[in-house]
Amino acid sequence: MSNIFNSSIGKKLMVALAGLFLIFFLLVHLGINLTLILTESSRPFNVAAHFMGTNIIIKVFEVILFIAFLLHIIYILILQIQNWIARPKRYKIPNFSQISFFSKFMIWLGGIILTFLVIHLTDFYFKSKFGHIEEITYDNIRYYTDLSSLVIQKFQIPVIVIFYIACFLTLGFHLWHGFQSAFQTLGLNHKVYTPVIKKLGMVYTIVVVSGFTIIPLVIYFTQ
Repeated sequence: MSNIFNSSIGKKLMVALAGLFLIFFLLVHLGINLTLILTESSRPFNVAAHFMGTNIIIKVFEVILFIAFLLHIIYILILQIQNWIARPKRYKIPNFSQISFFSKFMIWLGGIILTFLVIHLTDFYFKSKFGHIEEITYDNIRYYTDLSSLVIQKFQIPVIVIFYIACFLTLGFHLWHGFQSAFQTLGLNHKVYTPVIKKLGMVYTIVVVSGFTIIPLVIYFTQ
């Protein structure tokens, strides 16, 4: 039992659990970001961002989130390296029927997503924590960091909009495969449940990717 997380199954389990946590986080993140285009005022977004950045419970979950990111990345890299070592030579005739497109290129898709994550955190998270962002007041009561203006400013640059959308389309492939793989790793592989999980994963992926791609498009063409 003590060595379970050193085994291949244990590593896959950690990837699955961390991945499911990140899947839930994306929905929360999307809900907050959608206020940028669903409301006329920037207040809901800035107030929600302020709450997420100052509430002690959220700050604890923030630490858990970063740990989940790190575990997800580290264990995927370990599993991929182990697979490469186990099969140092490519087959003369690749058997694509045994390996899906998503499984075969998951590590490369993950690399693109990691690159995007670093840029995204640098542009928004670290700037809000350690940089200087203008403040805004609502009802002359309280000052809030005006993160909405920063997001709108970024999404008025065509290259950033294109890059952002391309990365979320890439994330869609990762989510579609990872969603059902996570449940399969947790043992929920059943002739009744599996088709439902696959359909749920498809719906989830479409909703998340569509939501995150619509936001920069609406801001770019309306602001």
